[in-house]
Amino acid sequence: MIKQVVPQEVCLECQGCCRFSEQDSVWLPCLLNEEMQELLKKDFLPSLISCDKKIRSLPNLAQNNFVCSFSQPKDNKCAIYAFRPFECQLYPFVINRKADKVFLALDLRCPFIKENLESQEFKEYIRYLTSFFNSPRTIEILKSNPQIIQIYEDVLNLTELNL
Repeated sequence: MIKQVVPQEVCLECQGCCRFSEQDSVWLPCLLNEEMQELLKKDFLPSLISCDKKIRSLPNLAQNNFVCSFSQPKDNKCAIYAFRPFECQLYPFVINRKADKVFLALDLRCPFIKENLESQEFKEYIRYLTSFFNSPRTIEILKSNPQIIQIYEDVLNLTELNL
């Protein structure tokens, strides 16, 4: 489990992540191979996962957007929070591909990040993540799950990952 930097109460109020402007958004979380198997063992419908191992989104007519299949818009909670996917744990950080390089990157649309980007706590968290992503176990996870390395626009590339 990845240590979290954004406090849960901030996330529950925000209503930013888990919502998408398009049904097949690059921002939809991809599942690690073992996460996909685990969800299927827990009797979640296979139709909630796409063939490219992304969690499917559902139309949210009230807000004219799409929401994660596991999101509960009325209270902004996640039906799988206790065993949420790697990418969900990592957000607002993402694994970004740019040309032939891979970066730990940051989605600057997260309001908490905008307010805390220059804080000492945040800088320490980036050091924690850098160390986490340089561990042999995490490198192996990324190599075994190339689907979670996406091409994101408008993110801040923080550090190159050596895969």
